[in-house]
Amino acid sequence: MATNSNHRSTTGRQNTAKKKAGSKRKLIIFAVEILVIAVMILALYLVTQMTSDTDGPKVTVLEPEKLEIKQEVVENESMQGYKNIALFGVDATEEDELYKGSRSDSIMIASINMDTGDIKLVSVYRDTFLNLGNDSYRKCNAAYSYGGAEQAIRMLNMNLDMDIKEFITVGYKGLAEVIDGLGGVYIDVDAAELAHINNYQLAIAKVLDKDYVKVKEAGYQLLDGIQATAYCRIRYTAGNDFKRAARQREVIMAIEEQAKKADLDTLMKVFNVAIDDVYTNIKTEDFTELLSNIMNYRIVAEDGFPQEDMRTAKTIGAKGSSVIPLDLVSNVVWLHEFLFEDQEYVVTESVREYSQKIKEETDPYINSGN
Repeated sequence: MATNSNHRSTTGRQNTAKKKAGSKRKLIIFAVEILVIAVMILALYLVTQMTSDTDGPKVTVLEPEKLEIKQEVVENESMQGYKNIALFGVDATEEDELYKGSRSDSIMIASINMDTGDIKLVSVYRDTFLNLGNDSYRKCNAAYSYGGAEQAIRMLNMNLDMDIKEFITVGYKGLAEVIDGLGGVYIDVDAAELAHINNYQLAIAKVLDKDYVKVKEAGYQLLDGIQATAYCRIRYTAGNDFKRAARQREVIMAIEEQAKKADLDTLMKVFNVAIDDVYTNIKTEDFTELLSNIMNYRIVAEDGFPQEDMRTAKTIGAKGSSVIPLDLVSNVVWLHEFLFEDQEYVVTESVREYSQKIKEETDPYINSGN
């Protein structure tokens, strides 16, 4: 049963020690597609102790023993000193759809190096064929629909040898609200994207019951909330869903840039507007450690899973068009090198078993030539 509490997060960094005091008013917010995944905006709330008429985020408690964090992972020295947070974006228009029943169209892992403040982001492609956390195999975005955040986190921990205990889920309206609150974001829209962006705007505006302004030409330009959300959702260009995930990360960086220019009053208004769309298990006391380094957080790298040279795409019977890790083991080794700089990572036996099972289920379709 979810209970209410006022939390949200933003991140920031100081440019120089001399300007440290002034830089506290310039914090980083990062978001993706329908995600308002600003982990540090919760820390902003703690710092400012602001009051609000909002109900705040929907807060739940997850039982760690149900998240399938392997003992070998907990004991792995290369992963010490990192906080890993799962970020889910769902097409939820009703509050109860935040909790379960919605597929997570956006799945990300934000890994924070607590010693340096470096943040690395990895998109887990929503159609990736994985163990859903219940020993059934299909597109990984179904895990959230079946079992909410708990099963989705379990899916990530099981398949990727991760230690994830915390999550943030945001509904459909979040991105547009944050971007509008920041005055828009600058994006370079190419000709292929221009052909689709207004169609996506139409659908989004209908759901949000808002008007929209057509994007009339390609090029580097300021996009408002609905326009940028539509940009994030473009799928039918070269690169398909992989390119869409790249657009999501592009918007993260654009929001980061705008947020760095914003004053504290603006960020507080953004907080007020978007906070009701957040569902999380992160509690106030869990951010105490983050606050000590708040001015040093910065996004330093982003990528997607599975990797381009270690994946393929095929329709797996009734399970639909899927992104298939050709070798889950190799992809997990790459992930641990990317996130934790572990160049000698050895996957758990469980991951080897899942990798073999994925191969058994998908090889007949891959080799059929259809």
